[in-house]
Amino acid sequence: MDTVLSGIRSTGNLHLGNYYGALRNFIRMQHENNCYFFIADYHSLTTHPDPAILHDNVKAILCEYLAAGIDPEVATIYVQSDLKEVTELYLLLNMHAYMGELAKTASFKEKARKQPENVNAGLLTYPTLMAADILIHNADKVPVGKDQEQHLEMTRKFARRFNNFYGVEYFKEPQAYNFGEDLIKIPGLDGSGKMGKSEGNCIYLCDEPKVIEKKVMRALTDSGPKEMNAVKPDYIENLFKNFIELHGDRCFKDDKAIIGGIAICGVLLCPNSNI
Repeated sequence: MDTVLSGIRSTGNLHLGNYYGALRNFIRMQHENNCYFFIADYHSLTTHPDPAILHDNVKAILCEYLAAGIDPEVATIYVQSDLKEVTELYLLLNMHAYMGELAKTASFKEKARKQPENVNAGLLTYPTLMAADILIHNADKVPVGKDQEQHLEMTRKFARRFNNFYGVEYFKEPQAYNFGEDLIKIPGLDGSGKMGKSEGNCIYLCDEPKVIEKKVMRALTDSGPKEMNAVKPDYIENLFKNFIELHGDRCFKDDKAIIGGIAICGVLLCPNSNI
């Protein structure tokens, strides 16, 4: 039985990108693998969230994990900061991670551009903390979205580097997993590269239908093609990608029921959260 590890940052409620990029694979994989799904509260600190709602955010993610269908009887759910050994391994891996390679990651460049007033060391070493999360369990498979593919490649690099330096075969090299299909990236409604909580371009799983309708109606669009077979602008192509992902062949028949039920279950399980 393979070991599976993945987690989601506790920076607010989950959105469609979280669901199609990771969460629905959590649900599919839990009965066939040894699964660990965590709430990444350390990772959330890189963007300096409001300290007053840190614990509420963790509870909200837990509620949505359970509401989506993760079964705590068959999969282990935990909070990242509760596993103290992660920070120890994070320190050790940082001794074998180099500033040049960390600064070249797409996520660091994007965050540095969007929040120039908060380019902290945690952002720079985000890949080594992610590697520690994965390698501490010696995971075989990591269900992640397309945006985490580079980080996972760095995890494999850090595992090889550690093994070679110390002359051991201690860490496995984990693989991204999406049931043989391409990794998914759900584009944002504002025409940007991806849907994200910090970008404010999300459809949240707990959004009411009227809220979703308003968000979709405000999505960046244009007046239509000017000629036959014209190439669609990126922001229009993004809308088509969202539609295909939500209604295409890869959409599970239970997705609508799961997403629709998350808001209700979240309120029942965690009435004092932001859900």
